[in-house]
Order: sequence, then C-alpha cells, then structure tokens
Amino acid sequence: MDKRELINLIPSTVKDLDVEELAKLLPGKNITGKPLYKGKVRDILDLGSQLLIFTSDRISAFDRVLTTIPCKGELLNRISVFWFEKTADIIKNHIIKELSPRSVLVKKCNVVPLEIIVRGYLTGSAWRDYKAGRSISGVQLPAGMKQNQAFPEPFLSPSTKAEKGVHDEPISREEILKRDIVTESLWNKIEKAALSLFKRGTEIAAAQGLILVDTKYEFGLCGGELFVVDEIHTPDSSRYWYSDTYAELFERGEDQRKLDKEYLRKWLMEHNFMGNGEPPVIPEDIKAEVALRYIKAFETITGKPFKPASLGEKLELEAVSSEIAGI
Repeated sequence: MDKRELINLIPSTVKDLDVEELAKLLPGKNITGKPLYKGKVRDILDLGSQLLIFTSDRISAFDRVLTTIPCKGELLNRISVFWFEKTADIIKNHIIKELSPRSVLVKKCNVVPLEIIVRGYLTGSAWRDYKAGRSISGVQLPAGMKQNQAFPEPFLSPSTKAEKGVHDEPISREEILKRDIVTESLWNKIEKAALSLFKRGTEIAAAQGLILVDTKYEFGLCGGELFVVDEIHTPDSSRYWYSDTYAELFERGEDQRKLDKEYLRKWLMEHNFMGNGEPPVIPEDIKAEVALRYIKAFETITGKPFKPASLGEKLELEAVSSEIAGI
C-alpha cells in the first residue's frame, strides 16, 4: 500500500467499539448492559465468562490518545494472533476465536496485577537506571556495560500495574513475594513462561532479520491454570531492531534502526509536544506514514504481505455480531 491509499482510508478508521450499534445487531442479548472497559487502544466488552477484545485504530504517545491511524487496529490484532499461534505450545493463551480482522473472543481470566517485561539489551529506561547506578527491578548488572549491549542472558523486569493516571513502578521478585502479590510457585511459572516466550520470539524475529530487544507480557489465571493474555510481541508492546546493522551501529555508539512507532513521537517532539498541553493537529500524510511503518512491522514480523480485510466499522460490527450471536 502507498500513502495515497492509506490517506483515502483515514475516513474509515475506527475510533471506538460502538456498543449501541452492536446491540441493534444482537437483539435480546442485552449488550448495552454489559460492562465495557476502554484502554488506550483496546475496548473490552465483558460477556460473562468471555471477553470481546476490539482493537481500535487509536494511537497514543506520551500517555495521551491522540488520533486514529488507518489499518492500525487490524495490524495489531493480526500480529498478536500470529504470535499467539506461534507460541501456543509453550503456554495456553486466552484466544477462543477471531471474530473479525480487529476483534477476538477470549477467555475471561483473573489477570495477574503485574506487567512482565523481559529485557535482552541494555536500552531505554534500563539504560537510564544503569547509568544512575540503580539496579533494574532488583537485578544487579555487570559493571562496564554500554548502551544497547546485549545482556549475558535475558531477564525479567516486572512492574506494578498502576491505577489509571499513575505510572507503573518497577518491582523486584523479592518484593513481589514479600507483598504476596503472587505465590512463589506461581511466580516461578510466570518466569519460566515469559523467558520461553521471549526465546521463541527471538528465534522467529531473527529469521526475519530482526532483534527482539525487549517486550511486555501479561498473564492471567483461568480455572487455576496460567494463561498469557492481552497482546504479545506487537510493535506497541515490544522493541525491535534490525539485526543487519546492529553490530556496526553498536560499535559506533549510534542509535539502532528501530521497527516501532518512534516516528510519531519524534514528530510530536519536533512540534513541542511531550504530553502536556494541547497536542498539535496531526496531518494526514503523517498518519499515513505511521500506518506504513505498522504495515512494515506486520510484513517483516510475519513474513506475509498485508492487504486490509477491514473495511470500516459497519462491516466489523456485522462480522462480530454474526460470530457471537450464538453465545
């Protein structure tokens, strides 16, 4: 797809799950009486023992939802489904079925109140903490490491899941157990699963010329069994670098080539926005460029060409309603 095609799709971007319209398509289901939870990108409709997860085209930066990006919801949903399929032999995931290009029906799990970050390289907030002489979630790292250097082994860097408007806080394994957030037995299972998922992600990314630098996982319990939930290895939850230029850029001490949404963050900073005050109006060509980068991420990660299957909100809702009519 080119920029002009993507600009033409901007009017059909989907900002929200229209529950009222969905209810009209499902008379007698009392959809409007179901709880709806809204995140920065996903809308989650509680159907009882199951959840409908609807991935919108919203995009956020600096903790602010700013606009919609054509095809973004479909791209993220399809990348996540791709990874759930590729890792199903490692740990069960919450997916029951795909409902539409941007929607999935999932098991309703009791989510563990921790974000499990696995880090393979010294970058981002880990580098800032390291320079300040701080441990990273209680992990002491070797002296003399350089920015963007690979760790001897990937490790977990968990954080608390904070209330809305409050930043997550890094937390050590010892503190997790001390606070009785999870049992030691459960934590050991989470640790093993997270490192195994990261290893699989690293292997598949490497085959596509990418380095999986770090990523975030969320886990939940269903029937006493551990599941991986939410999303997995998407450009929104993970950092990817291109492997062919890693060594050269690392030796020169330069920034790595990234496969992520930094383009929008840089544009916003160039227009004097870092989260406070009124954000600038984002032009159509910038939205299309961001979409192109998500498409590049999809095609590079999955090895498949992208053709949008989603044709706007009306067809999305019709697809969703036909799939859940029998629930």
